[in-house]
Amino acid sequence: MIFDPPILALLLTSGITAAVWLAAAGFAVRLLRHWDIRSGSGRQIRLERQTYLVATALKIVMVAQMAALALFVHNADRMAILFTGAMCALGTLNVNEWGMPAFLAQMGMFLAAAIWLLVNRADEMGRDYPHTRAKYALLLAFAPLALAAAALQWLYFLNLDPNVITSCCSKLFTPEGAGVQADLSAMDPRAALALLFGGSGLLAALAAWPRAGRWPRVAAGILAALYFTGAVAAIISAVAPYVYETPNHHCPFCLLKPQYGFIGYLLYLPLFVATALLLGTGLLAALGTPASLRDAQPAFMRRVGCIAAILYVSFAAVALYAIMRSHLILIG
Repeated sequence: MIFDPPILALLLTSGITAAVWLAAAGFAVRLLRHWDIRSGSGRQIRLERQTYLVATALKIVMVAQMAALALFVHNADRMAILFTGAMCALGTLNVNEWGMPAFLAQMGMFLAAAIWLLVNRADEMGRDYPHTRAKYALLLAFAPLALAAAALQWLYFLNLDPNVITSCCSKLFTPEGAGVQADLSAMDPRAALALLFGGSGLLAALAAWPRAGRWPRVAAGILAALYFTGAVAAIISAVAPYVYETPNHHCPFCLLKPQYGFIGYLLYLPLFVATALLLGTGLLAALGTPASLRDAQPAFMRRVGCIAAILYVSFAAVALYAIMRSHLILIG
């Protein structure tokens, strides 16, 4: 199966990403030891020149890695017909023990790449590259995740066995079952929808607040991380049944299917991107505003915050549309 074009593309992307990340991590260790923007030594000049090459390579692989998440999920859904018992991407991911960890690692890589790209963009706006140490320290912190994501993806695809009988979503996402999936499915719909709409409204307001200072933006980043989990739980417990028009179907992956208008992409994409944007601005706020970015960084964070606010409103609007057009009466 590894010779399937989408799988080859995913393996190639993960392999290149891991290799570039590992090489960049080695450079990061050297940079953190010797970087001194005030120095005019030959070593400092070489470091400055090398940062352009390293940053360009990282930007390319990180954008590719972010796109790989959508391809990974789409490929898992496409391959469901090959495995007995699989009805959607969830069944394909459960074919072996590496599928779900590989998917979660891909999600983590999406957020890590987006955060690093935001910090890098802010750093490039300063004449003295004030966030250089921070962004390469961040690169080192994310390096184990990059390597784990590549390894898990290879293990998953190399161990796919079409003779395995897998579990479908109707057995996993049911309130009567056991495990995390069952707990998410059993969440009270009223509480779930209150969390979804209330949280999106609060985060949109915080993100778009033009005079938000350092700590409100840090708080918004923390709340965005917490809300992400709650929003996914709300989709599983309440929004998904409205889309399927049955109270017993809670699968978050079937939302990506064409018979449901690919509505899952319209829900997940703004949620993922908005979460990444607020995490990035929260980290930038925690790092503080350097003198060389006194005007540019706050303006940049406001622009990013406005984009995040629009995405949160879009996410809530799609969820509301799914509920309003449904014939299911889940709360009444």
